[in-house]
Amino acid sequence: MDKLDETDRRILRALRRDGRLSNTKLAEAVGLSTTPCWNRVRALEDGGVIEGYTALLSQHALGLPDTVIIEVTLDRHDDDMLEKFGLALAELPEVMEAYLLTGEYDYLIKVAVAGTAGYEEFLRRKLYKLPGIRHSRSTFVLRCLKRAHSVEP
Repeated sequence: MDKLDETDRRILRALRRDGRLSNTKLAEAVGLSTTPCWNRVRALEDGGVIEGYTALLSQHALGLPDTVIIEVTLDRHDDDMLEKFGLALAELPEVMEAYLLTGEYDYLIKVAVAGTAGYEEFLRRKLYKLPGIRHSRSTFVLRCLKRAHSVEP
């Protein structure tokens, strides 16, 4: 994808706010007619700028109102261990985000749970059953101050 112009950025900002905008509404919002707007959106998708569309679900409504940030250190750092742990971690439905890190901890994991009982259940029945964990440290989130699923274009 070539460099983004201001029209592309307006399209991206509008879709970031509401990914369900119809092409007609999107075209109106960014000052284009429908065909050029559709062509630009398609080019943004084909160029990998727009990776996909999704619905944001309420953790609270799903019975998992609490968020825990978990830092994990593995006992080994060979490719096989990192691969196995990463694949197993990605299969856990409570895990919303997981990052392989540099520094003191190997992974940072964001998990949705139902209180301390749900957290204990997740630890004992799921996370601690994964291969290679040496140490973990957890922090309960008190309040989310900002939540963005992509950067502002």
